[in-house]
Amino acid sequence: MKSKPVYDSFAETVAVEGAKPALIYLGEEYSYKRLAGAAERVASALHDLGIQQGERVIIYMPNCPQWVVMWLAIQYIGALAVPVSPIYTVHDLSYIATDSGARAILCADTNYGYVKKAKEEGVPFDTIIVSNVVDMLPWWKRYIAFGFDRVPEGKVDSGNIHLFNKLLASKPNPDIKANPRTDEVLEILYTGGTTQFPKGVPIRHDVFTQSFTTSLKISESLIPPRENCIVQGAPLFHVLGQQYGLAPLCFTGATVIITPKVNLDALLLFIKRYNAKTLFGVPTLYRMILEHDRIDFYDLSSLRYCFTGGDVLPMEVQRRWQEKFGTRIYQGYGATETCGGVTMVFVEGNPPEDTIGSILPIKKVKIVHPETTEEVQPGQPGEVLANSSPMITYYWNKEEETRECFIDIDGELWYRTGDIVKLDENGYMYFVDRTADIIKHKGYRISASEIEATLKDHPAVIAACVVGIPDVRVGERIKAFVVLKEDVEGVTGYDLMRWCKDRLTSYKVPGYIEFRDMLPKSKVGKYLRRELRAQERKREDVY
Repeated sequence: MKSKPVYDSFAETVAVEGAKPALIYLGEEYSYKRLAGAAERVASALHDLGIQQGERVIIYMPNCPQWVVMWLAIQYIGALAVPVSPIYTVHDLSYIATDSGARAILCADTNYGYVKKAKEEGVPFDTIIVSNVVDMLPWWKRYIAFGFDRVPEGKVDSGNIHLFNKLLASKPNPDIKANPRTDEVLEILYTGGTTQFPKGVPIRHDVFTQSFTTSLKISESLIPPRENCIVQGAPLFHVLGQQYGLAPLCFTGATVIITPKVNLDALLLFIKRYNAKTLFGVPTLYRMILEHDRIDFYDLSSLRYCFTGGDVLPMEVQRRWQEKFGTRIYQGYGATETCGGVTMVFVEGNPPEDTIGSILPIKKVKIVHPETTEEVQPGQPGEVLANSSPMITYYWNKEEETRECFIDIDGELWYRTGDIVKLDENGYMYFVDRTADIIKHKGYRISASEIEATLKDHPAVIAACVVGIPDVRVGERIKAFVVLKEDVEGVTGYDLMRWCKDRLTSYKVPGYIEFRDMLPKSKVGKYLRRELRAQERKREDVY
């Protein structure tokens, strides 16, 4: 597919599928034409508020129609979207706003308190737009929702903010539509990794288009793209949530079902009610469905393609799903820095059940020794490097991390994933281990360094090392090994967890803390996380 500005691709889809449902949200259907009209009215309002091409705008809400409308409106005026997790605290929000240079934000009313506090602490939010997750539902649905106290509401100041619904009432202005180059950035996604702070990944129009259209083609032989109805079980601020949430709207004309949070009964009901053909979720979601005590009340026979990513799918879940529903869960492997898939399990042939897929046609990989970056022998484990054309080439405002993670080999740029894999003679890739300090917990990429830095800020802590411990339910559990100062008494693991909870997003808080007199170090003084992980695995083998 020839690349073009992403909004232009969406407009072409609208021209063909105007009356068809684009989004379904809490039982309400939004046609392609309705979605485009809302986006263009909000774009006009953003322009009137002074938001210009190239400016960064944070989206700080759960999945809802306003999220999609805002993202499309940002594309319409050529600004840059900065999607962030709706459960981020003031600390994360302030850091990302400062790092990205965003001066405008759309937030849920329940998050407004964090935005207000961030502004009071010096974050220069010039434009604050506030919405409730049900704002785009019909009045009578809102009346019932609020009447039965089913929707959380946040307290919002009366001045210095703009209500999203008022933006929706603006008059569209086609003269303000931008025409960005395809090699320009359309959004910045923040990802955890090997540093204390999240890193911004700038995604260009051509990278977004080619990466996602290639991935969406994998299931074409099972489902004609425009006939697809996708239950999207991932957040839209995540690259995989965008692959199965935003990309189908822009490129294939599918119908996408979104919910503000994962509710198993709602997801399963929507599969049945709308004859959904595709289900996307992290491995934890599939396990939750299998263990749901009301699973047999729902008919899931319409599903033809079940896909997972964000973590390795346990074989036990794969086999149970196949046995119960007669369909495979297809998985893929990639990263935010690769804009989604590097490998995916193709629907044709008979791929091994434990593979993380075959290399996608637009990607190239090298399997190398992590220390020398020399290629390993075929079939041997090594760190996977990824290359594509076009590709993401740097981190936003992070020159040192860019040099470490994007390396030149023989005149080509390669992204270092930090993951150890094997590639067999048939081109199937298998996950082995991680070299970097990335912990995969419930589908999130979490920086061990960030948690360690938070623990070491505690006045009683002299050293800390954080690792991921394999867990079939959540991917990896977060465990911290801590050394206290010699003169400290009475500090407990619970105290340190509370310390982290006040400073980190909830899913980054360690579930276990073990106190030690010393931590293993390399000759150059680096903590040996791999040794600690190995100790934990031996301990689990004993029990």
